[in-house]
Amino acid sequence: MNHSPHDTLRFGRIAAMLPINDMARAHDFYVGALGFAKTFENGTPVGFMILRRDDAELHLTLQPGHKAAPFNVAHMMVDDVDALHEIIRARGLRIVKGLRDNDYGLRAFVFEDPDGNRIDVGQPLKR
Repeated sequence: MNHSPHDTLRFGRIAAMLPINDMARAHDFYVGALGFAKTFENGTPVGFMILRRDDAELHLTLQPGHKAAPFNVAHMMVDDVDALHEIIRARGLRIVKGLRDNDYGLRAFVFEDPDGNRIDVGQPLKR
């Protein structure tokens, strides 16, 4: 039997790259409001940053003048979607799709981060 390179190929982590217009504002949101920790940055001024929390990793790239896409650019799973929804609401960020239980098994909502990046957040429904 012939083996394909796909048979032995293994993937490591993959992280969303979010384009942002203001690194300090993005840092304040992801670190200050959501509790991520900065694990790497480079550039003067900072043009790239890696953030981690638990199993989640986000990469921020400074893209001055960037216009956010009108679709979800990342999907984030959490263990308390209601708590995250409250943080987003309290920060005054736009909620694109309201919090609700969906027939595909997730309680979910979609919000825009301070740079307009749409992030879909979900938590598995208890069965």
